[in-house]
Amino acid sequence: MTEATIITIGDELLIGQVIDTNSAWMAQQLNKAGIRVARRVAVGDVWEEIWNTLDEESKHADIILITGGLGPTADDITKPLLCKYFNGTMIVDEGALENVVNIFTNILKRPMIARNLKQAEVPDTCQVILNKRGTAPGMWFQKEGKVFVSMPGVPHEMKGMMTDDVIPGLGKHFKFPHIAHRTLLTAGVGESFLADLVANFETALPAHIKLAYLPNYGMVRLRLSSSGVEKDAIEMEVQQFFDTLQISVKDYLVTNEDEPMQMVVAKLLLAKNNTVSTAESCTGGYIAHLLTEKAGASAYYSGSVVSYSYKAKEDLLQVDKYTLETKGAVSEEVVVQMATGALKNIKTNYTIAVSGIMGPGGGIPGKPVGTVWVAVGDNKNIVSEKFNFRFDRQRNIELTATYALNMLRKFILAGEK
Repeated sequence: MTEATIITIGDELLIGQVIDTNSAWMAQQLNKAGIRVARRVAVGDVWEEIWNTLDEESKHADIILITGGLGPTADDITKPLLCKYFNGTMIVDEGALENVVNIFTNILKRPMIARNLKQAEVPDTCQVILNKRGTAPGMWFQKEGKVFVSMPGVPHEMKGMMTDDVIPGLGKHFKFPHIAHRTLLTAGVGESFLADLVANFETALPAHIKLAYLPNYGMVRLRLSSSGVEKDAIEMEVQQFFDTLQISVKDYLVTNEDEPMQMVVAKLLLAKNNTVSTAESCTGGYIAHLLTEKAGASAYYSGSVVSYSYKAKEDLLQVDKYTLETKGAVSEEVVVQMATGALKNIKTNYTIAVSGIMGPGGGIPGKPVGTVWVAVGDNKNIVSEKFNFRFDRQRNIELTATYALNMLRKFILAGEK
């Protein structure tokens, strides 16, 4: 199988100032195209380290994809390094120059300086990839049967090049096998228990079909994968085993598609032409964020009340002051009243309400950090449940959101029976 290495360049990646989302997205796209990503390497803005990484990775990979270091500032050394690495001479590419001038003159409407014009300079040993979303062009090199592609580190610029030029170009240069994936999502069961549950199924799998466990925040994805030349035969075989896998985990199955919990809930709401609202205390609007990640969310999501203080809960959600003072904000009584207030004021078919102690401080006897109450329901019925998480603040927030969304999913499905 054709193998690739992804190299991301930048000191900001190594010190954690910027999270590398590029290589994860690139790996997904390459995998879909039948290209196995063997290694992902992050390297700083150091000439010798970048050079040595190119040397090392070209020993193992057929394709070396590079992002970062193509900006107009002094610390962006990727382009001059590649020029020397591939024995080139820096020239001005007319297409890249026209692109830079157009962006500054017609789009940004700002004067250009010499530093901006240098973006159009490229090694004469590369094939230029026009940047339709920015000023720094991509560069395609070939050496000893290997393909090297350098792209900007700006995610949306890199994605445009990968989609429009790089993946199609690699498809013409190499012959890739077909890769088949099937992924399902489970909730309410741990990875170890799930492994025991499907042990016999996994043992019976042929050697060329792999089962992967992908746990994350209260959920576990299971992915079946296989590859080969005959697309139809591979797809059919993987689907047959996938059908069996779904039966094995039916009690915990959320969806048989590779999609997050919030999209499962969104699809349920869209199918019923219904809407949902959220009343969030401890999650600070995170559930609303998840539900509105995708375009078109207004078709099923109406709004949120993020109420941290007692006063906000009283004024915006009509939570009873006496209940707050006697039971505390993190209580079943309060979270149910929050849900009732959201349904009344935002006027949706369903709602989610959460209140808890995310940490690191705030815990009290009987209500330690990680204590969370969740309520979901409609105008006829509201159900509530208490959870006890034990992690750091961010993970507690994410777990609360996952469990709350899953509660709503099950509530909607129960109403359909």
